[in-house]
Amino acid sequence: MSCEIWTEKLDAYLDGELAPAEAQAIDAHLRTCPGCAAEGLSRMQMKRALQIAARKFAPDPAFRARVQKSIARQPASGSRLRIFAFSAAMIVLVAGIFFLGFSRDRARSGQLLSQLADVHVATLASSNPIDVVSTDRHTVKPWFEGKLPFTFNLPELQDTGFTLIGGKVAYLNQSPGAELLFRVRQHQLSVFIFQERALQGVGVPSSATTESFNVRSWSHNGLCYFIVGDVGAPDIDKLADLLKSAG
Repeated sequence: MSCEIWTEKLDAYLDGELAPAEAQAIDAHLRTCPGCAAEGLSRMQMKRALQIAARKFAPDPAFRARVQKSIARQPASGSRLRIFAFSAAMIVLVAGIFFLGFSRDRARSGQLLSQLADVHVATLASSNPIDVVSTDRHTVKPWFEGKLPFTFNLPELQDTGFTLIGGKVAYLNQSPGAELLFRVRQHQLSVFIFQERALQGVGVPSSATTESFNVRSWSHNGLCYFIVGDVGAPDIDKLADLLKSAG
């Protein structure tokens, strides 16, 4: 039996509208078919998001009272009632779709930041955290030439409190980028630089906190910059300003 036959019954299955025998059959199929299981999970998430949105955007009692008063004052025909019900349903549906899209964007953004935080932790835990070891920006930057499809500039750090340790090639969504390691006092920070297309349309907030790390991000000339570290916001903002000034 093709999966198309099963997917046609998914909505009825999730709504509890199938006969017991059919429900047991589709339940057994979902346990053995990853494709249908993923489709079922997606539809369940959609239904839950719409239910949440419907509760969130439900009209307040005053609005209901005005509608009921209007209906009582001027009885509507059956067609008008159907139009009103359809309009209300469309409002809830549009609100639900908007809410679901917003939730998915936030989830993808959080996943991306968590991925960068994991790379930062792995770098700190590695016995060989970087591939080019140098405090000289004129040594580190040329090392990336031919390894990345873009170039970037590094700031002069003298008398800033920051020290460049070195760097290596990192990957985000299979796209190569640079991971640069900096030190301020006893803390180490990772600066990631990727092309904007590596984000695959994921919107990222300019500042965030993930897994106990502060994160700063911005875009410039088609490149996205991320700073990840366990230092306070003033230190991260200062490093961000230095990188921005380097162009």
